Amino acid sequence: MKTLLVRFANNESGATAIEYGLLAALVGCGIIVAATTLATDISTLFTNIGTKLSGTAV
Repeated sequence: MKTLLVRFANNESGATAIEYGLLAALVGCGIIVAATTLATDISTLFTNIGTKLSGTAV
């Protein structure tokens, strides 16, 4: 029983899995922020292009 507890205390695979999970969550948040910012910029760009095109239409 003592060796089982010692082996459990020395096992770091759970900590590694948590670290990978936190890293994946951080990367996911970065992608969401970048996509939201990019979507806003693209929407503004197309709105400006549409406004310019409608102003020059005959």
